[in-house]
Amino acid sequence: MNVYHGVGTFPGIAIGKIQFYRGCEQHIHKYTVTDTQSELIRFQKARKKAIEELQDWHKKEQAELGRTLRRIETYIQLLENSSFIRAIESMVQSEKVNVSYAIATTKDELSTTFAKLDDPYVQARVESIRYISDQLIGILDSISRDRIQGEEPVILVSRELSPAHVMEVDQKKLLAIVTKQGSAISHTSILAKTINIPVLIGLEVDVEWDGCIGIVDGYNGTLYVEPDTDTLKVYQEKQVCDLKKQEELLKLRDAEDVTKDGTKVELLANIANLEDLDSVLTNGASGIGLLRSEFQYLGRENYPREGELYRVYRQVAQTMGDRRVVIRTVDLGADKQANYMNLPQELNPAMGNRGIRVCLDRKKMFRAQIRAIYRASIYGNLAIMYPMITSMWEVEEIWEIVEDVKKGLDQREIPYKDIPNGIMVETPAAAMISSELAEKADFISLGTNDLTQYVLAMDAQNPQLERKFDRHHPGVLRMMEMVIKSTHEAGKKVLVCGELAAENVMIPYFLNLGVDALSMAPACILPARKIVRNLDLRKVEEK
Repeated sequence: MNVYHGVGTFPGIAIGKIQFYRGCEQHIHKYTVTDTQSELIRFQKARKKAIEELQDWHKKEQAELGRTLRRIETYIQLLENSSFIRAIESMVQSEKVNVSYAIATTKDELSTTFAKLDDPYVQARVESIRYISDQLIGILDSISRDRIQGEEPVILVSRELSPAHVMEVDQKKLLAIVTKQGSAISHTSILAKTINIPVLIGLEVDVEWDGCIGIVDGYNGTLYVEPDTDTLKVYQEKQVCDLKKQEELLKLRDAEDVTKDGTKVELLANIANLEDLDSVLTNGASGIGLLRSEFQYLGRENYPREGELYRVYRQVAQTMGDRRVVIRTVDLGADKQANYMNLPQELNPAMGNRGIRVCLDRKKMFRAQIRAIYRASIYGNLAIMYPMITSMWEVEEIWEIVEDVKKGLDQREIPYKDIPNGIMVETPAAAMISSELAEKADFISLGTNDLTQYVLAMDAQNPQLERKFDRHHPGVLRMMEMVIKSTHEAGKKVLVCGELAAENVMIPYFLNLGVDALSMAPACILPARKIVRNLDLRKVEEK
């Protein structure tokens, strides 16, 4: 028996045969081409075939499952026209190398450049490039890509795995995913969460594991290869316990979010794209407390059109029906860069031009998004909230823009609802003026991730500070208490989102402070509901 340790990004136990996904990288050889024009024509034909394959896959998904996968559309857009494609063509022409080598080299350079940016949107872009690179090389060099063999479910192991590789296979055949590359917030990890399978990342994977029996422990980030009889028995028992717990949790999918003493709270979901909607509904969320809209702006060549934004918001509103959907206006800047915006590089981007600052600098973009949200509001129960607020003048300027947008819709006789407008408190400056902000806003959303980072003056993504990054620091807790109190004194509701909202020990804490809603990853909804329904705040107050 061999034991390997990585990082578990989603809990659970999986036992089964390992299949190693090799991809195409090991087949690539570099050689000089004298006729670059012929090589580029070969590349053009491969792109055309890749697009046809993706279009066939897209049609199959729509016919068999009645769904449209936005990610497939993203792959097609990348293949049709993108800086990635132009970089490959440029390398073939300037260095006179074969196109397969140019694809692999360009992909590796981009992956290395963005590897340290632990951001879901940047990682989604990188994963898309990895997938289409694999697809193109397979077509160019006539390499058949790995597929799950047989009917037996497997533990899929790979150096790197894109969401599309996961989506290509029958999800019933996936027991777990183990990769060397990736992060807890990569789209592959997020996708695995939606199909409820354990994920390990950060392991030095080995092709020799192919065909071996494995055990994946997503709770402590451990992989056992060819486990002994005693270990196998222990994990089989743990697996049975896990299944029973999950069955019990699923019974709470339609249950009310109320404590034993009658205190009600909304358990809402955080989502980053349309594909997360299925997970929101499966886990019985009361609504969406944070729809990150950046996915509409990143991974493209220019600004999204208002009509495109409107159609997405309409789809979300219609899908969720009467359940609340809070859309955060686009939070670009810092580590979320859209090349077409030409934002200048900054020495300290986390403290620079991001969030509402970018929006107020680019009012045409900002107005288009607000207008799209208001137009879609008639199809459901929408609300807007604005990120990275630090000053009252920002709020006044936002309100002027909102009123001007509504006036324009009235003049054009376009229907809309007078939806709530909220403010995110995620900076110490906003926290200190939270009473004034609450007077102006319809609700307050407490963004615990950024607030903690700024209160502690520590970069949340810095691994050297991981052990010192105390989310429960007294200074952080007191600042949150102040915001909650001042908001309630203004007669407004408080929504809490971020990692703290889903922590077992923090749920009673927030409810005891009177928080009105908690927003978290969809997979955390049912465990949180169980805690809420077993909680008696009268006993918490006595302690």
